Amino acid sequence: MSRIRIDAVLIQAVIAGALSFAHLHDLAAAAGQDGWKAWAYPVSVDLLLVAAWRRMRTTADNRAAWAWFVIALAASLGANVATAGLLDLNDVPAWLRILVAGWPALAFLGGTLLVHSPQAAPTEPQPVTAATLPAPSEPEPAPDMTVERAPEPAPELPPAPAHEEAAAPAPAPVSAPAAAVPPALLDHARKLADSHQATTGSRIDSATLRARLGVPATLADAITAQLA
Repeated sequence: MSRIRIDAVLIQAVIAGALSFAHLHDLAAAAGQDGWKAWAYPVSVDLLLVAAWRRMRTTADNRAAWAWFVIALAASLGANVATAGLLDLNDVPAWLRILVAGWPALAFLGGTLLVHSPQAAPTEPQPVTAATLPAPSEPEPAPDMTVERAPEPAPELPPAPAHEEAAAPAPAPVSAPAAAVPPALLDHARKLADSHQATTGSRIDSATLRARLGVPATLADAITAQLA
């Protein structure tokens, strides 16, 4: 539990509050408020002053708190000045009696408005999203570089001896075995060849015969050779 430190500021505040309380009590008693009512007036004025000050500190832009603070300060300051000998407390004017008598209703209204005035809701921190984060900077693409290498000279082979070149015979071409053509397929191919020659005036080639008969290329070549 925190302790109240007694220093010069606290002592000065207590003395100032006691003097202001006494001045307000004397003015209220002189205005016809006797008994406990005279003691309640200083409490009403000072509490309204403190309530308006607290609302001003909690809410930055609150004109109502400022207005009631000025009203309570004027009431307290006016009562303290009035008891300084400028006013005859034995013969208080009627307008001052009206102000003192109407103060409770005014203080009640001010306290009620201060209590029920809307307060600014505390601002919640906004969540950090991916949209608010700075986009990572993309690395700049490296320039294309082409490295050209000089061609290496091919190693020179020693020339082959003359007797080896003469001795090595050239390889004989290997002929593919002729495909056997069925007689019925040969007769059908001959009819297609005659029809093609009668229509176009030229002999049928192996590619056309292969397309007409739907046979492999080797078989088409063998049929074409036999039709020649």
